[in-house]
Amino acid sequence: MTQKQVLTLCAAAFLGGTVGGMLSTQLLSPRSVEAQKPNGIHGEEFLLLDAKGKARAGLGLDANGEVGFVLRSKDGNRTLTLSPDEPSVIKLVERGGRILWEAP
Repeated sequence: MTQKQVLTLCAAAFLGGTVGGMLSTQLLSPRSVEAQKPNGIHGEEFLLLDAKGKARAGLGLDANGEVGFVLRSKDGNRTLTLSPDEPSVIKLVERGGRILWEAP
C-alpha cells in the first residue's frame, strides 16, 4: 500500500465515522419525555420517608377511594389523620387504636 492510499483510507474512515456519528445521534437519540402537566404531579399515593425508610407522612386514597392525609410520630406510637370522607375529620390515635382526640 502506498502512502497516498493509506492517507485516503484514513480520511475515508474519519469522514465515515464523523458522518455516521452525526446521523446516529439524530436518528437514534432518545426523545425527551414531557411531564404529565407542567404545573402538577399525578399519583395515587405520596409518602414522606425518614432516613431509615419508614413512612412518616402520606397522602393518598384508600381501597374505597377516600382521600386521607396521615402523619406519624417519630417513634410510631401516634398517628394523626385528616380525611374529609370520615365521620371524624381529624383524629389522633395511639398505636393500640385508642383515639386520643378527634374533631368532627
